[in-house]
Amino acid sequence: MRRSPNPWIAIPSILLGLLAGALGWVVIDVGCQQPDSAGQVSSCNGWAFAAAGATFVAVTVGVGLVLVLIYRSLAEWREKTK
Repeated sequence: MRRSPNPWIAIPSILLGLLAGALGWVVIDVGCQQPDSAGQVSSCNGWAFAAAGATFVAVTVGVGLVLVLIYRSLAEWREKTK
């Protein structure tokens, strides 16, 4: 049984990846904020960017994998119930 790829799987995967990346950015940015000697607050944008990127990739791949498995199992179930 050969099925064509479903492009609708990518949309929720990417949206959830973006949301998780933004959350990763905020968590690292807030956790790194420290006051310096001049009284200004400094943050570590490099670490926040790396965390956002890693979180985006991990969540996008994970959600995409789960959605592919769900769609495949539903297609197999529909085929067997016909």
